[in-house]
Amino acid sequence: MTTPPHLNAPKKRQRFRTPLSAAAILSATVLTACSGTSGLVSAEQVADRQPADGPQSGGIIEYGHLQEPKCVYGGWIQENFTARQILDSLVSQDADGKIVPWLATDWEVSEDQLVWTLTLRDDVSFTDGTPVDAEAVAYNFDHWLDGGNGTAAAHLGGFYEDSSAVDEHTVEVHLSAPFSPFLSTLSQSYFGIQSPTALETRSEEENCRAPIGSGPFTVQAWESGQYLEFVRNEDYNSAPANAKHQGPAYVEGIRWSFIPDNTSRYGSLLSEESDVIGEVPAVNIAQARERFDFEQYITPGRPVVINLNTEKGAFADQQVRQALSFATDREANIESAFLGTVPFEPSGYLSQSTPDYDVDAATEYPFDLDRADELLDEAGWTERAEDGTRLKAGERLEVVFTYGLNTIVTPDGNTAIQNFQEQARDAGFDIQLRPLTPSENSSGAFSGPDAYDAQVGYWTSPHAGILNINYRPGTEDQPNGANTTFLVDEGVFATIQEALQAPTSEDVTKHFSQAQHELSELAPAIGLYTQTNTIAVSDELSDVWLEESQGSPVFHDAYFRAEESVTEEEG
Repeated sequence: MTTPPHLNAPKKRQRFRTPLSAAAILSATVLTACSGTSGLVSAEQVADRQPADGPQSGGIIEYGHLQEPKCVYGGWIQENFTARQILDSLVSQDADGKIVPWLATDWEVSEDQLVWTLTLRDDVSFTDGTPVDAEAVAYNFDHWLDGGNGTAAAHLGGFYEDSSAVDEHTVEVHLSAPFSPFLSTLSQSYFGIQSPTALETRSEEENCRAPIGSGPFTVQAWESGQYLEFVRNEDYNSAPANAKHQGPAYVEGIRWSFIPDNTSRYGSLLSEESDVIGEVPAVNIAQARERFDFEQYITPGRPVVINLNTEKGAFADQQVRQALSFATDREANIESAFLGTVPFEPSGYLSQSTPDYDVDAATEYPFDLDRADELLDEAGWTERAEDGTRLKAGERLEVVFTYGLNTIVTPDGNTAIQNFQEQARDAGFDIQLRPLTPSENSSGAFSGPDAYDAQVGYWTSPHAGILNINYRPGTEDQPNGANTTFLVDEGVFATIQEALQAPTSEDVTKHFSQAQHELSELAPAIGLYTQTNTIAVSDELSDVWLEESQGSPVFHDAYFRAEESVTEEEG
């Protein structure tokens, strides 16, 4: 695919977009998700606000994003991205993976690892005027585990007991068992702190569309299907220790436009309708690296994998699962589908950027068509139909793969899945692809063991504890919807628990390594590629960055550069 000629047009200069009024925002008709109607702020006005040699204050960031969240705050990664703009968390991760202060300035854990004591800042308020204190933090913990956020509950469920305020700015969190990645877990925006007053007095819809936090921005408007408008929190004073500056954001707001079409999204950056875009299409990444400030984040957690239904159908047989793991040249597939811009991930369990990733376990299934044929023969699939599909007692080796297209899987990822389908034919697999619409994907209708033979998905996490989420056996009282392979193996589960409760980092690594090897032998999932987040930023905008726990874009530190500064660099 080549770039359409109109996308190679020379880049024009625009400076310091001014915020729209609330009335204008609510009444505007946006014909495309990347359009804007903002004016310009003069250099004289900017100079009045900020010293000429420092970051310039003012303007609206036009950001083009692939997907629209269901809520501004929630348990999906897209909701994590938007929540990061308005909610502060207790801790953050720096570029080295070190936990640094945010709302919590200090912390300690008891000798038995069951009580975490967090000391909070004493100068932070939610944007509704209520204090961010120990009572509010304890309330949030209980809220997450009582159904307020399913992803937060998935991380802490089975470990969390309760929280209590020791005094106004000290909170204790009590666990039922040690949980080694506790602080890393809290660095995610799923654990952003919200106003208890807002959660108790506003409707679920209000808190979905405009949550109340203490972060650098607030939600001003949401035009469904078009954009979100964030405006600056003028009183912001609680940035994390790894932020590039303290105090309110430099920009006055963000227009977060939803632009699902790859060509339109990248084109909006070239035409300067957007100042920054996310999810840069693979075909444009080479140009984006040359032309813009480009950043790619390799997301830790579970990569994009094929989860095999181990409960029912052909993949209930371990040999068939292993055969499919050997049957395709996945590395060549990913290289082709993403034009070399996204790393191949051989592991079906952890992304290579996840702490405690075991490369030996990850690479136990290289492309080996002969071995795939042997395993299928041993499993009884010895005959072939005229089209090459394997047969067993007259039954075709036909399997259904489901995946959320343009929600879980991008258009480039869709190409990789189609490549996999074609390659697997040589081993005798007839893979029927079933892309799901966004509504189908979120309906729950395609989530049970009767709904698919394989499902493509990922799950972000800053630590290997994601294995506990994905492979905890569900029970009737506590079903585990995140166990999309339906694997029930108490041995693997016990090894994962040993890792989570291990007293030293060395023991954590040892047990997580063992768990990956045990899972590899069982072969419930097949790795495809790392989940990534990319941004491309115009040269008019500085200091947009991707945070370390999940790759959310951070706009609090961003500022528009003075015309003189850009001209000097170009000259």
